[in-house]
Amino acid sequence: MALIKSISGIRGTIGGRQGECLTPIDVVRYTAAFAEWIIRSERRKRVVIGRDARISGEILAELVSATLRGMGLDVINLGLVPTPTVELAVIMEQAGGGIVLTASHNPANWNALKLLNEKGEFISDEDGKTIYEIAQFDNYVFAPNKDLGEEYTDDSYIDKHIEKILELPLVDVEAIRRKQFRIIVDAVNSVGGKAVPKLLKALGVLQIEELYCEPNGRFAHNPEPLPENLTVICSKLEMGNYHLGIVVDPDVDRLAFICEDGTPFGEEYTLVAVADYVLQNRPGNTVSNLSSTRALADVTRKYGYEHYQSAVGEVNVVQKMKEVGAVIGGEGNGGVIYPELHYGRDALVGIALFLSHLAKFNGSAKMLRLRYPNYYISKNKIELSPEVDIDHILFKIQERYKQQPQNTIDGLKIEFQKEWVHLRRSNTEPIIRIYAESESVVTADNLAKKLMLDIKEILNEPISLK
Repeated sequence: MALIKSISGIRGTIGGRQGECLTPIDVVRYTAAFAEWIIRSERRKRVVIGRDARISGEILAELVSATLRGMGLDVINLGLVPTPTVELAVIMEQAGGGIVLTASHNPANWNALKLLNEKGEFISDEDGKTIYEIAQFDNYVFAPNKDLGEEYTDDSYIDKHIEKILELPLVDVEAIRRKQFRIIVDAVNSVGGKAVPKLLKALGVLQIEELYCEPNGRFAHNPEPLPENLTVICSKLEMGNYHLGIVVDPDVDRLAFICEDGTPFGEEYTLVAVADYVLQNRPGNTVSNLSSTRALADVTRKYGYEHYQSAVGEVNVVQKMKEVGAVIGGEGNGGVIYPELHYGRDALVGIALFLSHLAKFNGSAKMLRLRYPNYYISKNKIELSPEVDIDHILFKIQERYKQQPQNTIDGLKIEFQKEWVHLRRSNTEPIIRIYAESESVVTADNLAKKLMLDIKEILNEPISLK
C-alpha cells in the first residue's frame, strides 16, 4: 500500500518498494525535507529524536540522525522513550523540532516518522503540505563538510518527564502512597515498560507487577489497547489481587485502565475520569474530538463550564484547546492532553492524575466508573469503489437529516436527542467510517446501520458517481 502522509507524519509498513512502504530511501527523503523546512523557517538547527521499541526503530533512528546531521542540524537522541517525552524534550531543549519513530498502535511491521514543531506539537496541516512538497521534488540541499551536524545522546529524559509530572499541583503523591495501591501494567513490550513502572514507583505505588514490560518490540498481542486485546491482564485482575490495571500503547500516548474485577474501565472514559478530577480543582473548559463520547460534555457541564468539539486528530484538538482556554482535553481513544504540562497526548500524566483522583475517591476503580453516565459507541465502516464521490454522499445525508443539529468541520456529525452519528471519510482509502453513540448498545448499532442503509440508497442514484 502507499505511504500514509498526514498531519501526524509519514507511516507505512517496513520492507518493499520505495514510495509504497516505509523504506530507508523514504526515511531519508522525508527527514531531509523536514530538515529543509526547519532551515527555511529559521528555527534553531537542533532536532530531538526518540523511538518506541519496534525492531525496525534502531535502523530508522540511525538513518534519521545521519540525514539530519547531513543537512547541517544537530541531533539530541533520546533513544527508547515515549512520544510525549520527546514532545517535552523539544520544549526543554529549545529545539527547532522533533521526530518520533513510532507507528503508535499499529502492528509491529509498521513504523512512522511523527513530526513535531518547535513547540513539541504535531506540525500543522499547512506545514505538513510544505514538507511533503519539498520531499516530492527532492528540493533540499545537504550541508558541506564543514557544516555537518553533531549527535548528542541523552538517556535522562524519562526521569525529567517524571520529575515534571511530580511537580504538578494536582498530582498528589502523598494521597497515592497512603492508598498502598497494587497495580499491574501491560506495556506490550515497548517503551511503556521503561516509563510506567518508574513513574508508579515515584508515585509511591506499593506493588507493581510488570506484564509485557520488556522493551524488545516483540508485541505480545495486538498493540491497540482495546478490550479484545487485553484478555491476559483482565484475567489476572479477575483473581482479585490488584486495585487497578494500566495499559498503554507502544509509544505511551494512549491509556486504558482495567478495574479491580477485570472489567475494562473503558478507553473512552480515561479522559472523562481525568477531566472530572481536573475540573474539581481547576475552572475551565474542555475539548474532545467529534468521535469521542458525550460523557465528557456531561461532566464538564456539571461543573458549569463549556465543552467544545474539534476535528479528529491531536493537532486539531490542541488548536481548539488553545482557542477556548481548555484546562483539559484529548481524544476518546485514551489520549489525555493536560496543557499545564504540555500540549500532547500523554499517558504518563494521565496515570498520575487518575491515581490522584482514585486515591481521593472513597471507593474502587469500578465504583468510580459507575459515577459516570453509560454511553456506548458503535464503530463501523462502509467500503466503496474508488470512483464513488464521497463528498456527494455526505451532502445527500446532510440533506436527509437537515432538521437535526449538524457539525461539518470533519465529515458530518448529526445530533439527535440522546444519540449522535459521525461520518468521516478515510484519507487513504475509499471508506466512510461511521460512529454512533447512544445509552443503548442496540440503539447505537441500529443508528449506524440506518446510516449505512441511507448510503446504499444514495449509491443507487445515477448522480452518485464522479
